[in-house]
Amino acid sequence: MITIEKAERLKQLPPYLFAELDRKKAEARAKGVDVIDLGVGDPDMPTPDNIIAKLNEAAKVAAYHKYPSYTGMNNFRETVAGWYKKRSGVELDPLKEVVSLIGSKEGIAHIPLAFINPGDVVLVPSPAYPVYAIATLFAGGTPYEMPLLKENDFLPDLETIPADILERAKMMFLNYPNNPTAATATIDFFKTVVDFANMHNIMICHDFAYSEMAYDGYIPPSFLETPGAKEVGIEFHSLSKTYNMTGWRIGWAAGNAEIIGGLGQIKSNIDSGIFEAIQVAGIEALEGDQSIIDNMRTLYTERRDVLVSGLQKLGINAQAPKATFYVWFEAPQRYNSASFAALLLDKAGIVATPGNGFGDPGEGYVRMALTVSKERLREAVDRIAEAGF
Repeated sequence: MITIEKAERLKQLPPYLFAELDRKKAEARAKGVDVIDLGVGDPDMPTPDNIIAKLNEAAKVAAYHKYPSYTGMNNFRETVAGWYKKRSGVELDPLKEVVSLIGSKEGIAHIPLAFINPGDVVLVPSPAYPVYAIATLFAGGTPYEMPLLKENDFLPDLETIPADILERAKMMFLNYPNNPTAATATIDFFKTVVDFANMHNIMICHDFAYSEMAYDGYIPPSFLETPGAKEVGIEFHSLSKTYNMTGWRIGWAAGNAEIIGGLGQIKSNIDSGIFEAIQVAGIEALEGDQSIIDNMRTLYTERRDVLVSGLQKLGINAQAPKATFYVWFEAPQRYNSASFAALLLDKAGIVATPGNGFGDPGEGYVRMALTVSKERLREAVDRIAEAGF
């Protein structure tokens, strides 16, 4: 029998946050607990019928059964460019400034491989989606955490980054509307980012996955709307959250042609693109009936208000988010993130994500996802009240 030893790049990683949540959920369910899962942000509503019908139709086209284009069907990339033009007034060359992705996570995980050498620094927000730092480590780079703090409205303070870090920094990840904090960013902030990128020669990678999950009339700006943004960076997006298509694995990156080209070169050596029938369904999602977006916003607004008002009545300092389907709140004073999340599961059968799982600056916070019905959210609040937290 041979000795199996994992690579150093795996040894240096903590357990993947959501895999650990899945393990704890499974343990609770094995004990017979009726778990209310407010942990991982996975929409509970089905993909719209028109998108499914288009997939069924396209799946019968023999031409789509062959290897797809590495960079995506021209029609799909043209549709993405049209979406940006209509939504944000952004002009894109679909052939040079758009690349299709097998979900935005895939592109985020691969982009450092195109540009980061051992010793290079990547500026990553914290707390944040874990893949930004993990992808950096896989490429041999060094993640430098930019703390997202309440006093800065959960925006990074770029002026506090040390000069020696900036000399080595080559890339920055940003994500607004933000996971996990649900914070939002303004065009003025993005202008500061563009100026900063130009000053220090840093590529910007903005994760815009929650762009359409906004409430009370708020419309989150695209980073690419910012003057000069295409000269310094790209934006990642996905159909997952907007159209309840998390399992379909389809998204894109758009922006600076050189950065898009580098990502495309990595992809051509790693994967074989997206099944073209799914891309046809993606075109239907972006160009077809958009009533799902308004319906989705109404649904999550109602859920948000149920959960936030319920938590507030219990004395928990929760604020209604302007965007995303997350509620990010401070744990009661006598608890830290992990202990409060553990108590929620043990005493109330509720899965919530401890804030420190997204990075040390998330300590003291807990994230709940609005991906269950209003009735289950009311039940969750009642269980918390009964547990006496």
